[in-house]
Amino acid sequence: MNGIRYLADTNAIIYLLNGNDCMKPFLSEQLYVSIITELELLSFSDITEQEEINIRSFLAECCILSLDDSISERTISVRKKYKMKLPDAIIASTAIENGLKLITADKGFEKIKELEIAILDPAM
Repeated sequence: MNGIRYLADTNAIIYLLNGNDCMKPFLSEQLYVSIITELELLSFSDITEQEEINIRSFLAECCILSLDDSISERTISVRKKYKMKLPDAIIASTAIENGLKLITADKGFEKIKELEIAILDPAM
């Protein structure tokens, strides 16, 4: 382990579960996940029973971070300042408030100056 702690964005987990190797460098690390990512992954209307089992199995290996007052307040600030969708603002705020580096393929997070990110290249 390199001492850096990571929060995996929803798209990062989707790439991993679909067999894309772009998440491979992070698999030896303890991964954290926002409750928003858990909700997004499990609420897709067209996932199969096996896909849900795979998602739940993966999430069981992660540390799921719930919303608290500091994340809520940070979310309000981030959403206003950067004009983001609410789920993305919550995920970014969860990473910031917990001192985690966000793993994502979404370059839209780069505009958040308070956020440390690791951009994935799904074409790898």
